[in-house]
Amino acid sequence: MADIKPLAVDQVYRRCPEDCLDFETTETLEPLGDPVGQERVLQAMRFGTGIRNHGFNLFVLGPRGVDRHALVRRFLEQRAADENVPPDLCYVYNFSEPDAPRAIRLSAGDGRRLRRDMDGFIEELRTGVAAVFESEEYQSRMQDLQEGFEQRQQKGLSAIGEEANESGIALISRPGGFTLAPMRDGEVLEPDEYEKLPDDERKKIEDKVAELQKKLQQEIQRIPALRKELRNRLRELNEEMILFALGGPVRELKDHWSHEPDVTSYLDAAREHVVENAEALRGRRGSGPPDELLERFRVNLLVDNAEAEGAPIIYEDLPTHHHLVGWIEHQMRNGALYTDVSMIRPGSMHKANGGYLILDARRVLSHPMAWESLKRVLFSGNVRIESLERLYGLVSTSSLQPENIPVSVKVVLVGERLLYYLLAHYDPDFLELFKVEADFADDIERNDDNHTLYARMLASLARQSNTPPLDRSAVAGMVEHASRLADDQRKLTADDRVLRDVLTEAGYWAGEANSEVITREHVQRAIDERNERAGRLRQASLEQIDRGTVMVSTSGEAVAQLNGLSVIQLGDFRFGRPSRITATARPGRGQVVDIEREVKLGGPIHSKGVLILSRFIASRYAPDNELSLSGSVVFEQSYGGIEGDSASLAETCALLSAISGVPLRQSLAVTGSVNQHGQVQAVGGISEKVEGFFDVCRQAGELDGHGVIVPAANVEHLMVKPAVREAVSEDRFRIYPAETVNDALDLLTGMTAGELDAEGHYPDGSFNRRVADRLREFARIARKFREERDKGQEGDGAEA
Repeated sequence: MADIKPLAVDQVYRRCPEDCLDFETTETLEPLGDPVGQERVLQAMRFGTGIRNHGFNLFVLGPRGVDRHALVRRFLEQRAADENVPPDLCYVYNFSEPDAPRAIRLSAGDGRRLRRDMDGFIEELRTGVAAVFESEEYQSRMQDLQEGFEQRQQKGLSAIGEEANESGIALISRPGGFTLAPMRDGEVLEPDEYEKLPDDERKKIEDKVAELQKKLQQEIQRIPALRKELRNRLRELNEEMILFALGGPVRELKDHWSHEPDVTSYLDAAREHVVENAEALRGRRGSGPPDELLERFRVNLLVDNAEAEGAPIIYEDLPTHHHLVGWIEHQMRNGALYTDVSMIRPGSMHKANGGYLILDARRVLSHPMAWESLKRVLFSGNVRIESLERLYGLVSTSSLQPENIPVSVKVVLVGERLLYYLLAHYDPDFLELFKVEADFADDIERNDDNHTLYARMLASLARQSNTPPLDRSAVAGMVEHASRLADDQRKLTADDRVLRDVLTEAGYWAGEANSEVITREHVQRAIDERNERAGRLRQASLEQIDRGTVMVSTSGEAVAQLNGLSVIQLGDFRFGRPSRITATARPGRGQVVDIEREVKLGGPIHSKGVLILSRFIASRYAPDNELSLSGSVVFEQSYGGIEGDSASLAETCALLSAISGVPLRQSLAVTGSVNQHGQVQAVGGISEKVEGFFDVCRQAGELDGHGVIVPAANVEHLMVKPAVREAVSEDRFRIYPAETVNDALDLLTGMTAGELDAEGHYPDGSFNRRVADRLREFARIARKFREERDKGQEGDGAEA
């Protein structure tokens, strides 16, 4: 029998020596700059932000608990501070294509100045135009034009009237036009008097009237042309007066913006638009320019970098299509939707131009078309503002189509590893656009150097959360808890979210104790309180076992029955729970039935574990013959799904006990997986599993030689709670490391498992000899059964 000694207390828990911490409290420590143990991700981020080639955007991936967003933002802030401030982005009215607003890029701060200058220009239009049209010069010149028109119009009519008078014909003006009538002695002849005139005289009058009528018609036809000429002259006068009033301000603006060709061309277009709309600018009855017309000269400062220092860093917490690429607002006016250039709103791609845009991958993927819009911008390098309704033809109403704006943005997606791998597998564009993978480490090495760095990190977390400083004992306690969270004595978790929560709660308990510093006792109480708050189901499970509702034996011996260990995860809280595993064995054809699998409660990994243990038994006990066995294993009183292979060692021992008839100690629980060669492999949640069986035994009042058999490879993963450490130190609870199935059988049966000798036999009295003998008996019984069955079939054939 192998001499397997239980683990010592320093093997089940690695303490952090306080003498390696050269400070009294964390108040004297400098805050930590870069995160501990994340050199790989920092190097990836340096590369990703340094390279400017197309497609080298970053995807920062890692576990949920790591505060990836804060680290990314802190890194980018340090880098962006030394980079150039990007230009301002503006939209202005397009005077040649009103539905396509024009984009203008200006140096940082110039956007405000242009907006201010154009606001001043609008005020000049509002006040200067009214003053010009109310001036005496304008009124005098307009009156001269109108009088000249009247004179030219009357001159032609007067000439016709004089000619008519000389011919004895009167030119009479009526509301409906002009009439020609014969007259004598200055009086118009009545119709009956006219009829009394001789025929030749009447003919002479009629011919003259016809001639005058023709001339009158020609003169009347000249009146619209004269009026059009008057309108043109008045328009030229208006334009001249407006240019006179605004020529100086426009020239000043062009001189001021001579270094910006886009602005000078815009000012030229604005001046032409003013001239073309001089009449409209005058307004009705001299009321002044209408507001709708003045708003055309308003500058929409889309992105203002006047006060920026370095490159922008934008975090978009609601990455919808509109929030990424911008949108166009509308207002209801007179029952219809109205918009203009001032209602164009920027997206985060505009705001991050020349800098960095941080997005949460899950949120981008959860909003309709946001992911496709992001990819379209990254592929084209241009931002196109367009609504989803218009983009997909869901509406046909006309709207603005702003000019596309070229952008240069380094996008940093932050997400879980699963999202990264799914996108890389299913989206062919993903790896073309996100070529830099920055992967956070789940945990970091635990050594003296990192103890100091971890202490500085805790000091930083304490300052950020406004908690009291930690003394050395508290730092040691937090380091030890970090190892437990990492499930490894040689590692520390990188999950700063949980550490921050524990630290905040420890600060609360320090305050309750009127302590100015956080001590180990406050840290431990915070941990215990967290477990207690989340422990309702754990307590209910213990109560069911204590009352016998769930059957778990912790004393005596039993054949084909053993306590297996599993872990239940509920949110951030997990706990271990023992479960009874039973097995049956009878002669058969080498089949081990996994009852969980048969009823579809067992997962694929658990089923794999059962198949492996069945092959292990076959290869060990029947290497050259057919295995005659029909066995089964099951988790008793299990009504939910079971996954994982951590129970395969316990299932193997239970099945071998069923075959041999040798009872197993119920005071020991077992965890570990088995390979086909009988080696015990490491499993997860080892500390919680040990604690789960410990709690059951302590509740039953039985802590006298009880214990757990764990894989030897899991020893350095143990970080058990104080109660278990105390019981281990007093030798009331034992934790045994097992490297092989034989080690576990030695402990469970009290017998020597036994090894094969040179002739291929196990030693007499060994456990394995009992199993081998029993399987040979199974084979004999099965062979006899087949022979009798075959004889019976032959007899039936002879009778036939």
